[in-house]
Amino acid sequence: MDLTSLVDRIGDDSALALGGFVIGAAFGAAAQQSRFCLRSAVIEFSTRTLGGKVAIWAVAFSTAVATTQVLIATGVLDVSQARQLASRGSISGATIGGLMFGSGMIFARGCASRLLVLSATGNLRALISGLIVTLIAQASLRGVLSPMREAIANLWIVEGGQSRNILSVLHLGSKVGVILGMTWLAIGVWLAIRSKLTTIQVVSAACVGAMIAAGWAFTYWISTISFIPVQIKSISFTGPSADTLMALINAPTVQLGFDIGLVPGVFVGSFLAAAATRELKLEGYSGGASMTRYILGACLMGFGGMLAGGCAVGAGVTGGAIFAVTAWIALMTMWLAATVTTIWLGEQ
Repeated sequence: MDLTSLVDRIGDDSALALGGFVIGAAFGAAAQQSRFCLRSAVIEFSTRTLGGKVAIWAVAFSTAVATTQVLIATGVLDVSQARQLASRGSISGATIGGLMFGSGMIFARGCASRLLVLSATGNLRALISGLIVTLIAQASLRGVLSPMREAIANLWIVEGGQSRNILSVLHLGSKVGVILGMTWLAIGVWLAIRSKLTTIQVVSAACVGAMIAAGWAFTYWISTISFIPVQIKSISFTGPSADTLMALINAPTVQLGFDIGLVPGVFVGSFLAAAATRELKLEGYSGGASMTRYILGACLMGFGGMLAGGCAVGAGVTGGAIFAVTAWIALMTMWLAATVTTIWLGEQ
């Protein structure tokens, strides 16, 4: 059955939810098996070591960039109407939000995506922290914290269009994006070989990145055959997790869509991967001080992620794959704040 037949049979919203679930499940399984985590990569990098954790992140990120840019260069994908490029963005939000998120993921010992993946394997610390991230994100988007978020975001606005695309600003094309992605991938694979990572780890990391491109492609293809407006998007966690939770507790019926399928898909994929490799394990807090640290980190990530326009995956990888300027600013400030926080706390 092709995509058009599927949409005709079950409808646009259901097709989007199904696609989100499948892509999310593949992402969750691959992230669980590869141990994909920006926090782990930053901690390793902060010790002036380019080892396996940096390699995993580099392979995932570069694969996302390379595959997405190949789709764009070949005309299969058009991301010009994606939120990260078409709508107004905030330089101040990306900067300050990125700093908050980067510091928060060190305190909480994982970014939003990592918390979701870990919670599916039985990590109750990650589950509670993820719920707090979600609640703070919702409060920042539409609740009591939204005026503060808007005030910070409006300090420095960039208009949507070509000015939000780094390749366009530099008068470069998607072919350059492909070259950059492939170059970074070669470096990532070299690091992986040097660190003696297993083939499963490297392939899983590449699958994480490939699912970013798959999300972009799937939502774009649906938008080309749908009779209703469909937002072109890919994998992100802060906003989608908040919307999913609120839909489940506030509405008698859930409005289906890509995000509604994505979040449970990641959870299921991670759970199945952990179960298959016998890695399911219940874990909790070790004490009050530990719990306070996790809550602080989750709060910083919830507000920072909504302010920055996405989490370490949503802004850093998904937005980075299409060279959105605010996404790259958010990624760099996340990395910077995480490094400083790591050194300050003496993390290993």
